[in-house]
Amino acid sequence: MVMKRDECLKVLARHRTDEIVVAIYTGAQEWTHIAPHDLNYTFVGAMGQGSSHGLGLALGRPDKRVIILDGDGSLLMNLGTLVTIGNAAPKNFVHCVLENGTYETNGAVPIPGAGKISFTALAKAAGYPRTYDISTLDDWDRQLETILREPGPILVDLKVEPSGKYPEDFPRLYSLKHRDAFGRALRESR
Repeated sequence: MVMKRDECLKVLARHRTDEIVVAIYTGAQEWTHIAPHDLNYTFVGAMGQGSSHGLGLALGRPDKRVIILDGDGSLLMNLGTLVTIGNAAPKNFVHCVLENGTYETNGAVPIPGAGKISFTALAKAAGYPRTYDISTLDDWDRQLETILREPGPILVDLKVEPSGKYPEDFPRLYSLKHRDAFGRALRESR
């Protein structure tokens, strides 16, 4: 069983308070519509770098919980980040992998090992003390409050289906206006 990504993100939006959310690619496209917020950190063009950006924010702002909305294809591009995160052990780090078995941004090309890879096993081996495999909205909704309170780093593998949507004109995820709003929100959220 798998979830629809937008429904999965709506559950997160209901539980979100003042966390920084780092979202990339197609997850970011949906997240910006579902949960617009100045503490959203979104970008494209750096596949595999979501967890690294999130780690930098978590280390720089240990007083703020940082939630990363990563893709499975994106994480595969930078698996070494798991070891770096496990070693740094930021207590405020929640790494959500939206696993749909594809490089969705690039036309839903299947990832190598789709359905065979265990991202939670990789994270555990890299030093994440807590991991979750979640494939239903009820489980996600029920466990999310606990996940957002536990010390990290935490990896949550969210089993989602590819959206099948490829809008011709995605909204721009990066702009000077959004960059400035994020910086201002980060400074003011102490």
